[in-house]
Amino acid sequence: MVFANVFFGANFSFYVSLTRNFLDFQQIFMLQVLSAAVFFIPFALFSKQSFRITWRDAGNILIVSLLIVYGWMYMLLWGSSYTTPIDASVIATLGPAFTLIMDHLMHPRKYIRTRVVGVVCALVGAAILIFSDGFSLTHGSRAQGNLFVLAAVVAIAINTVIIKPQLEKLGTLVVMGWYYIIGLAITAPFFWKYIAHVPFLRLPLYAQAELGYILILGTVLPMYLLYRGTEKLTSVHTALYRYIQPLIAGILAVTRGQAHFNAANITASAFIFAGVVLVVIGYKYYVRHGLPKLRSDGLLQH
Repeated sequence: MVFANVFFGANFSFYVSLTRNFLDFQQIFMLQVLSAAVFFIPFALFSKQSFRITWRDAGNILIVSLLIVYGWMYMLLWGSSYTTPIDASVIATLGPAFTLIMDHLMHPRKYIRTRVVGVVCALVGAAILIFSDGFSLTHGSRAQGNLFVLAAVVAIAINTVIIKPQLEKLGTLVVMGWYYIIGLAITAPFFWKYIAHVPFLRLPLYAQAELGYILILGTVLPMYLLYRGTEKLTSVHTALYRYIQPLIAGILAVTRGQAHFNAANITASAFIFAGVVLVVIGYKYYVRHGLPKLRSDGLLQH
């Protein structure tokens, strides 16, 4: 999980560099799906575990494939093309709050005041970043980019909760192979045209290196590490490692002159960090004390 988030954190700087100077985000998106498909699909096609997939497993994998491909990869690239690496990576740290919200919706339990306050604090931090330049959500604005990144964070938080049973049953590589069988089928008909006639080898050498990083070290490897970690750890612990991302993204962005820390970044980070700490305290309290579940009629089940 540490390495996955280090690699993901570096992506933000390279996304911004490529989408603002050389490529459309749709081109990078299609190449990401294609590179992941080439690597992961053989594990699904040639594994005996694929024969153990039930209709319930298939339904979960379909939902998560849509969340990964369009909810996370597409929205993250689209948002990163408008915002700064620092803003995007700070918003990415909202993952633990949304993971716990999703966990609560799937496994209803009594609300803990600390968790509610924590989620509110985290959302306030996100709002500060999204609207720090005003309340305009015009096309191509930084606020719009931050909002798209927030949508991507929600998508990745939801999918790590939904897919955990399949990861434990079938294994990371098989599940990810099926992700990209589905992912390739739902993207190639619409996005292949973006890469069909682009002379990628004519890009400057440093741009080729950035693209190579995104496709291999920024997509294939960290995706495997992320889901391998999700298979072995709880969804909450998986989400907490995302605090590595803004550190890496911030260092690269400042070093490369792409952005700088300002009052909005610092204030938003403080709110989000405080919010997630409160949410995790609430989660630890639940684990320790075993709060009862809510029945369908709203009464507590002891």
